[in-house]
Amino acid sequence: MSNSAPPEYTKLLPVDEHPETEYGSVDDGDCSSSEQQTTTISEEAMVIARSSLSLIITFFLQYSLNVVSIFSVGHLGRTELAAVSLSTMTFNITSGVFNGMATCLDTFCAQAYGAGKPKLVGLHFQRCLCMVLTIAIPINLLWWFSSPILNVFVKNKELTDLAQTYLRIVSIGSPGFILFETGKRFLQAQGIFHAAQYVLYICTPINVILNYLLVWDKDIGIGFCGAPLATAFSYTLMAVLLFLYVYFIDGSKCWNGLHIRESFQNWGPMASLALPGVIMIEAEFLAFEILTLSAARLGTEVLAAQSIASTCASLIFQIPFGLSIGASTRIGTHIGAQSLANAQTAVTVSLEIATVLGIFITFCIYNGRRVIVTWFTDDAKVIEHALVALRILAVNQLYDSINVIAAGCLRGQGRQKIGSNLNLLCYYTVAVPLALLLAFREGWGLEGLWVGLGVGILILAVSEVFAVLRVDWDWVLKKSMERNNVT
Repeated sequence: MSNSAPPEYTKLLPVDEHPETEYGSVDDGDCSSSEQQTTTISEEAMVIARSSLSLIITFFLQYSLNVVSIFSVGHLGRTELAAVSLSTMTFNITSGVFNGMATCLDTFCAQAYGAGKPKLVGLHFQRCLCMVLTIAIPINLLWWFSSPILNVFVKNKELTDLAQTYLRIVSIGSPGFILFETGKRFLQAQGIFHAAQYVLYICTPINVILNYLLVWDKDIGIGFCGAPLATAFSYTLMAVLLFLYVYFIDGSKCWNGLHIRESFQNWGPMASLALPGVIMIEAEFLAFEILTLSAARLGTEVLAAQSIASTCASLIFQIPFGLSIGASTRIGTHIGAQSLANAQTAVTVSLEIATVLGIFITFCIYNGRRVIVTWFTDDAKVIEHALVALRILAVNQLYDSINVIAAGCLRGQGRQKIGSNLNLLCYYTVAVPLALLLAFREGWGLEGLWVGLGVGILILAVSEVFAVLRVDWDWVLKKSMERNNVT
């Protein structure tokens, strides 16, 4: 590779026993505070795009684990299909707490690494891991005794008992799930974005095979319970393989042994970013679930169409969310290195990518909506309603991509509190009330639900971009130094 062009892969810090070129760590020059170099827009775009591609693939593969369970159990009967759908939705909502808390590492680990403090990265990882595992205790208890709670919303005890059984079994894999989520960010801060992708290349097909064997095989199949068992095993295997990757291949430079006492101390600063991170993720997720429950009042065909649109929205979300993680890590690394110009460039590039991505997704969904709907159903009435929802969903992507990636910029800046406040304000004072008003009082039906949601997301996107750009960079750099000086 010539010296005139920036290298595609190189080290983030000058201390590494393993050449990252070989394993897929993404180049960001050298973002440590000891040697700052001004980057260009093209360099930032290349780094963010490359890292985000791995993240997007990772999120799609991870999302498929639950989808496989639904497919494998769906053919056992209506009750089993309803139970696995209910339990999967419950798991996604409650485990969103784990994901939200882990996003604080997008700030802590990235900024510590940029500051040239690799061992502090390891301590942040351990501290966050212990904090999330502690929160997992009451959530696991909730899963174990979820039937009475679910029965409040779903008046079918057989169904809720089956869902509870699913959640009890899948809870076995919750430590692995948490270790994988926090471990991903431990590696991403070091510029190692491919590790989780490689792990899922192995675990995804294993999950498919296990679902077939444990659900359907005549000799060892156990029916409904086989699906959550396969998922729990897959989560555990993901954590084990990620650990082996760090131990044998790359990422150990930021590990300085176990620090049990320190891991349970000084949770305050981390919790102050973890809680807003949870709110940012859960606010959007719960808003979509409220709309789905509301669609049930509009009839079976409308509910089916809403399910199709929600599934498409969840799949599409993985793309900008992957980019948002790449952006937050990149911005955080520059901030940790006290490189203001580079951080500002990374923010600008991230928002430009978000705009282009939004236009591209809108074009694809709008023009391909009829083909997409026919993948799910051939019912004429459902197709009619779904086409309306997908048309609005397509338009919403113009600004939802900006919303998601701007949220990543806020995490990189360490300003999750602003993001959480904006999410709560826009979703629950604008989006949801307006959606319900248009759908039921104005008689717009499903179209009203999606128009109301879109208006809320538009206001959220504009507000987040304004917050990202109108930032006191001196305060951001000062807070980063404070985080990196506290152990």
